[in-house]
Amino acid sequence: MKKLIISLVVIAAVAASVGAYYYTRPGPEPNVSTAAATRGDIIESVGATGTFEAITSVTVGSQVSGTIQELRADFNSIVSKGQVIARLDPAMIQTQIEQSKANLVRAQADVERLKVSLEDSRTKLTRARGLFQRQLLTQADLDTAEVTVKSNEAQLRSSQAALTQAEAALNQNQVNLDHTIITAPIDGIVVSRNVDTGQTVAASFNAPTLFVIAADLTKMKCTANIDESDVGRIRPGQTVRFRVDAYPTEEFTGTVFQVRLQPVVVQNVVTYGTVIEVPNPELKLKPGMTANVTIEVAKKTDVVRVPNAATRFRPSQDIFIALASRYRPS
Repeated sequence: MKKLIISLVVIAAVAASVGAYYYTRPGPEPNVSTAAATRGDIIESVGATGTFEAITSVTVGSQVSGTIQELRADFNSIVSKGQVIARLDPAMIQTQIEQSKANLVRAQADVERLKVSLEDSRTKLTRARGLFQRQLLTQADLDTAEVTVKSNEAQLRSSQAALTQAEAALNQNQVNLDHTIITAPIDGIVVSRNVDTGQTVAASFNAPTLFVIAADLTKMKCTANIDESDVGRIRPGQTVRFRVDAYPTEEFTGTVFQVRLQPVVVQNVVTYGTVIEVPNPELKLKPGMTANVTIEVAKKTDVVRVPNAATRFRPSQDIFIALASRYRPS
C-alpha cells in the first residue's frame, strides 16, 4: 500500500511538472511582413464609368414626307457643309406645285374679273346719281347701285386674300421641293445612317432622323455618372485618366469640363453627369465606347509613402497565443 501511494505521488509530480512547462513556455513568434517606406506622389481618386461621344454632333432630318430616291453618304463618309447627301422623290410635291399654280391663275383671274365688275358698278352708280339728281331715277334704284358697288368691293378684297393664299401655297410647295434635297449642315463625318434607298419617311409630327454627323472626332467628350457621395469633390479642370476595353494596355487622359446639376436616379441611386473633354488625335476612341474613369481629386508630390496595409492590423491566431503567453500572470 505504501509503494502504491509513493507511485501515485511520483506520477502526480511528473504530470504537474509537464503541465507547468507547457503552461509557462513562451508561444510561437508571429510572422510579420515588412515593407520599406518610399518617396513619391500620392493621388486620391474617384472611379466611375462613362460613355464617349462627339463634342458636336448634328442630327439631319427631313422636313417633308416622301420616299428616299438617292443616298449620297454612308457610314464614315466625310462630308462638307452644303453637300447633297440624300434626295427624296419630288414627284408628289411637283404635282402639288402644279395644282398651286393652277389655283394661283384662277385666283388672279377672279381678281381681274371682280375689278372689272367693281369698275362697272361704280360707273353705273355715277350714272344713277346723275339721273337721281334730275329726278329720273328713284331712291330705291340709287340705293341698289350703291349696294352693288360695296358688294363688289367686298368680293374684290376676298378675292385678293384668296390670291395671297394661293401665292403662299405655291411658295410653300416650292420650299418643300427644295427640302427634298438633303444637304449636310456642317463639315464632319457621318456616324449614323438610319434610312435606305426606297424607304418612306413620314414627317407628319416630327422630322425623322436620316443621318447623324459628328463635327470633329479628334476631340471627344466622355460623360461619366459620379455618385452623389463623391460629386462634391469634383471640380472643372481636374485631371482624368481612363482605360477602354479596345486598348487594355493604353491609358488615356482628359480634363473635367462640367459637372451637370441635373441628377440621374436609377433604382434609388443618385448620380450626376460629369463631362470630360478628351483629345483623340489618333481617332482610337469611337463614339459609344465605355470608359473606366479615374478622376484625380487630390494629389501630393514628393512625400513619404507607406503601404496601406501598414495602417491596418488584424491579429492572427499565433499573435493571440504569443500575447497570451507573455502577459499571463505568474
